Amino acid sequence: MTSRLTPGDAAPTFDLPTDDGGTVNLADLRGRKVIVYFYPAAMTPGCTKQACDFTESLNTLETAGYTVVGISPDKPEKLAKFRERDSLTITLASDADRSVMTAYSAFGEKKLYGKVVQGVIRSTIVVDEEGLVSLAQYNVKATGHVSKLRRDLGLDA
Repeated sequence: MTSRLTPGDAAPTFDLPTDDGGTVNLADLRGRKVIVYFYPAAMTPGCTKQACDFTESLNTLETAGYTVVGISPDKPEKLAKFRERDSLTITLASDADRSVMTAYSAFGEKKLYGKVVQGVIRSTIVVDEEGLVSLAQYNVKATGHVSKLRRDLGLDA
């Protein structure tokens, strides 16, 4: 596992397929602030809550100059069903081989029900306009994370 990213690190670039048949490329988002969040599986309770929270906050985040990209190991077809089922408006990207998750230290050993397993580590990385990490949060909770992130970014008064 690579070491966790910290503020000031260059964010690993990526070019991933999205649920709508397109791609999302971090280099194409240069000049914007990007919230990249990693989640284990579409259409599970915690991941649905988190995706819906990002969708509900998207207007505020976009107004503040942020683009949101949610990345999971799910195939684009499953992500499309996830978007449709839950009326999601954020970008959903597929990292089926988990290479981007590994580069961001969002895949590796974690504890699940008291056992150490390999899996997706729920994480959020904020990338600035220059492509540098400005905030890195690992092992975040699905519920309440977006509210905490908004406070951390100074978006809630």
